[in-house]
Amino acid sequence: MGRKTLAVAALIAVTALTATGCTGAAAPKGESAAAATDPSSVSGTITVLTHRTDLVQNGTMKRYAAAFNKIYPKVTVKFEAITDYEGEVKIRMNTANYGDVLMIPNAIAKKDYPSFFASLGSNAELSKKYRFTGNTNVGGKVYGLATVGNANGFVYNKAVWKKAGITAWPTSPQKFLTDLKAVKAKTGAVPYYTNFKDQWPLTAGTASIGSVSCDAQANDKLATSTAPWAEGGDLNVIDTLLYDVVHDKLIEKDPTTTNWESSKGLLARGKIATMQLGSWAITQMQSAAKTAGTNPDDIGFMPFPAQQDGKFCAILSSDYQQAVSIHSQHKAAARAWVDWFTEKSGFAQNEGSIPTAKSGALPDTLKPFEDNGVALLEQSQAKGAQVNAIDNAAEIGLAKPDYRAKLVDMARGVQSGSLKDYFADLNKKWSEAEKTAGS
Repeated sequence: MGRKTLAVAALIAVTALTATGCTGAAAPKGESAAAATDPSSVSGTITVLTHRTDLVQNGTMKRYAAAFNKIYPKVTVKFEAITDYEGEVKIRMNTANYGDVLMIPNAIAKKDYPSFFASLGSNAELSKKYRFTGNTNVGGKVYGLATVGNANGFVYNKAVWKKAGITAWPTSPQKFLTDLKAVKAKTGAVPYYTNFKDQWPLTAGTASIGSVSCDAQANDKLATSTAPWAEGGDLNVIDTLLYDVVHDKLIEKDPTTTNWESSKGLLARGKIATMQLGSWAITQMQSAAKTAGTNPDDIGFMPFPAQQDGKFCAILSSDYQQAVSIHSQHKAAARAWVDWFTEKSGFAQNEGSIPTAKSGALPDTLKPFEDNGVALLEQSQAKGAQVNAIDNAAEIGLAKPDYRAKLVDMARGVQSGSLKDYFADLNKKWSEAEKTAGS
C-alpha cells in the first residue's frame, strides 16, 4: 500500500470517518492508555499494524524501533505490514486480535471509537499540543493521533514554469489558466496532468475545500448549505478550474491512458508541468527526479490559485490516525510508541509531511509556503458526520472520483451537458439530501 492510498485516506477524512463500523469484539467503553512518566517502567511486546508495507520491507520501521528502544529498552516492537489494510483490518476488528497499535480504518464509525480504542486523554489538553485531534475526538476524549499531516495544492516543475516565463505563483484561477497556456506555448510540456485513468487523484480538489475562501470551517458549512456549488463557493471555484483546464485542452492528449507511476518520472523530467496533489507527493517526485538524473530541487509545490486579502491559504488534512487497541495487554507500551512516533521519530520530516506535534517544524519541502506567508488551516471536522451523511444520501461522493470524472468527460466533449446545468443538478441533490440527512 503506497502513498497514494494515504492520500485517499486523508481525503476520506475530509468528510469524516463515519461509515458503519464493526461491532463483533467491541470491549466495554472507558478504557484509557495513559502516558508513562518513567520510560524504565514500561515493558512488554507490542504489535503495530501498518499499511506502509514499503517501510517495513526496506527496514525503515525497524530503524525507527531501534531508536525507540534507546528510550524504552524494555519494549519490543513488532510490525505487521498489511497490503489490503482497510479490507483485512476491518474484518479483524470483529475479534480482539487487531494489534496493540493500529491505524484507525476508515470503515470504523467515529462514534464507535470508544468501543475499539483506548482514550489518549482529553481533547482540551491534547489539542494544545497536537494538530488534527478533532478527527478522533469523541465526547471530549481523543482516541488517535495522526501519523502526519499534508498541505493541499499543486506539485509542479519549477524549471518548466520558469522556461514559460513564470516565476510567481498564480493568484487566481484565471491567472492559473493563463500560466498553463504559456507552458503549453513555450515549453512543449503537458501543462496539467489529470491522472484520470487512476481516478483517485481527481479527489484532490475536495481536500482544498476552504483554500479558496480561507475558511477552516468551510467543510463544516456544507452541513447547512443548500447550494455548495453556488457561484463563488469553494467547490464551484475548484471544480470550475478543473473543467476549464480540461476544456481549454491544457491536459494530456488522452486522459484514459494516464498512469500514476509513470507520471512521477514525467513531471521530474519536465514532460509534465503540474498536478493537483497533496504535499505528500513532493518527496516522491523528488525521488523520481534523482532516478531520472534531473534536479530534485526543480520539484515545487504551490497553493491553490486564490487569495483572500492578498494571502494564499492551504488546507491541512491528516493521514491515518494511530490508536491503541482497547484489547492491548500492554497499553503503556503501546501509548509510549504512539507518543514517541508522533513527537520524536522525525517521521514527518522524513516523509516531507507536516508534523502532528504543533512544536514540530515544517518540512523543507514546504519552506516556500512559510517564506511566502501561506496560511495553513486545519480543516474543522466538527460537523463532519453530518456532511458525510448528506453526501452519502445525495450519492455525490465528495471523496470519490466519479462526479469529477463526469466533469472531465463533459469538459473534453465525450459526455453531453453544460457545467452550469451540472452544478445545478449537484446543488439540487445536495439540497434534497440536506433536508433529510443533515440533522
